[in-house]
Amino acid sequence: MPAVLDRRSAPPADAPRTAPPRRRTRVLALPEARWAFAALVLFLLALPVRPLGGPEWLAGALFAGVYVTGGWEPGWEGVKALREKTLDVDLLMVVAALGAAAIGQVLDGALLIVIFATSGALEALATARTADSVRGLLDLAPTTATRLLPDRRGGGAEETVETRHLAPGDTILVRPGERIGADGQVAAGASDVDQATITGEPLPVAKQPGDEVFAGTVNGSGALRVRVERDPSDSVIARIVRMVEEASETKAPTQLFIEKIEQRYSIGMVLATLAVFTVPLAFGDPLQAALLRAMTFMIVASPCAVVLSTMPPLLSAIANAGRRGVLAKSAVVMERLGQIDTVALDKTGTLTEGVPQVTEVRPLPGSGLDESALLRLAASAERPSEHPLARAVVDSARERGLTLIDAEGFVSAPGQGVTATVGGSTVQVGAPARLLPGTDTGTGTGTARHRDAVAGLEDAGHTAVVVLRDGTPVGVLGITDRPRPDAAATVAALTALTGRTPVLLTGDNERAARRLADEVGITEVRAGLLPQDKVAAVREWEAAGRRVLVVGDGVNDAPALAAAHSGVAMGKAGSDLALETADAVVVRDELATVPAVVRLSRAARRLVLQNLVIAGTFIAALVAWDLLGTLPLPLGVAGHEGSTVLVGLNGLRLLRETAWSRPAAP
Repeated sequence: MPAVLDRRSAPPADAPRTAPPRRRTRVLALPEARWAFAALVLFLLALPVRPLGGPEWLAGALFAGVYVTGGWEPGWEGVKALREKTLDVDLLMVVAALGAAAIGQVLDGALLIVIFATSGALEALATARTADSVRGLLDLAPTTATRLLPDRRGGGAEETVETRHLAPGDTILVRPGERIGADGQVAAGASDVDQATITGEPLPVAKQPGDEVFAGTVNGSGALRVRVERDPSDSVIARIVRMVEEASETKAPTQLFIEKIEQRYSIGMVLATLAVFTVPLAFGDPLQAALLRAMTFMIVASPCAVVLSTMPPLLSAIANAGRRGVLAKSAVVMERLGQIDTVALDKTGTLTEGVPQVTEVRPLPGSGLDESALLRLAASAERPSEHPLARAVVDSARERGLTLIDAEGFVSAPGQGVTATVGGSTVQVGAPARLLPGTDTGTGTGTARHRDAVAGLEDAGHTAVVVLRDGTPVGVLGITDRPRPDAAATVAALTALTGRTPVLLTGDNERAARRLADEVGITEVRAGLLPQDKVAAVREWEAAGRRVLVVGDGVNDAPALAAAHSGVAMGKAGSDLALETADAVVVRDELATVPAVVRLSRAARRLVLQNLVIAGTFIAALVAWDLLGTLPLPLGVAGHEGSTVLVGLNGLRLLRETAWSRPAAP
């Protein structure tokens, strides 16, 4: 017998589907952030001391504090690198800052220290936030479950246990609205289960005895008895956590272009500075003159201009993208986005809007109903229901301005549909295969036209919902998750940028995936994928030498986002884990911004190369002057700073409106 829907135990219609509690590491809980904050405060306090006529000792003390607090972290990292027989830019920049201070350029050195300390703090914060989200994912799975035990009278006793104590073979009871405590198989009962976190499917899936269910997914309005099939430590949710952590750890260290030559440049500059100091000294030059020449050399040959050759274009690109609703998390991310040559797109919530909507209303001939009357009848019966499909029907009727009729005797059967008395008639709304068994084989109850209507909608990728009045089919509704308006244009733009058509990776069924792919212009589809299958696809392409961009929004996309060369998350309805794992976030949920930010990244890379040529030319000229002649220190500083300003202004060109372009509508 169908069970009366208990509205108190079922999840409310407007409740978040599967959002785990948010975990956030406090910024100042990180030592890197505390050092950088202290350096910034001291720097801001020191700036006005001399212009306002303050005591010199105060300015000196504050600037010294900047060097100590801000230089500690990068300096210590540099020392550890030296112990491993490597020399990095962190230590070199600290030495350059100290050298600048030694020849009177205290302010320049302090600014350099603050910039590097802040960069390190931001990197540490990004790492901590990703770890927070990975740990928060575990909150999707409940900590306790109701385990059923046989008693002496042959019935069943219940006990509440921690889910980590469940073992394969146990049977648990999952009440309406609860999260399922373990991966397993339905032993008894029927319900609809929202498993979007695992498969990405937009609609709850009907579950009956023998069907597989996953830990962390949300049970609908029916009660289920689930036989545990996997140890909780090996559940799909636990495996997602491990895959994200492993992908983040094994992903090749990201480097900016300039960092690829860091070792050679650093070692070369140190050796050259020592040579510029010791060689003239050995030939009888005064100590002060030799030291001044060496410090001048260090200033003009320092990597400041080279570093700024890279950062302004990338930071300008980040700012431009941010104004358009795309958050790139670092300069490294912005550089890598332009390197991609393969794109993998998720379906639900990425290419589609992620919300079921009524797209077809088909009254059957002889029913005496038009589209509005059929929709009104179905919505009146569905109004008390909490099911997402019911919400879609009711919302569609309200959008058309239809007045609904009060329903009486409402009952809901999980996985089948609803029954109610509307206007004196018994109205049933639900799955054709459940309300009219045999419909899918063409042998069941109902007219041939009814079967044709259902088959036509399902072949087109819609979810078919049949409406019966007093036991007779009167119409069929088609419900689907519509593609985003800019989906086709985005696919075409990404194809033009990479030379390959994007691939659709989805946990949804093959038929629905194929229909969407045909609609937006995608030729390769991989459907029915679990999170580990998406990661396997990404690694397969990466092993073939491709640089993959993954675009997704759900928890099930997070491992692939972490494993890919670059990952972009849709931000409006994206899960916490996807947002933290992804390299960039589309804040305004406009899919067309994805190819636009790839174009912007490539433009930034071109400007980086231009700036490196400019900076290299200035450095070479100033170094030659210092070595072959006598370069006055003020002129050396002016040339060095001039090249820095020039490359900085060149990089700022990407702030212009014309630097951003989006694909035109088809």
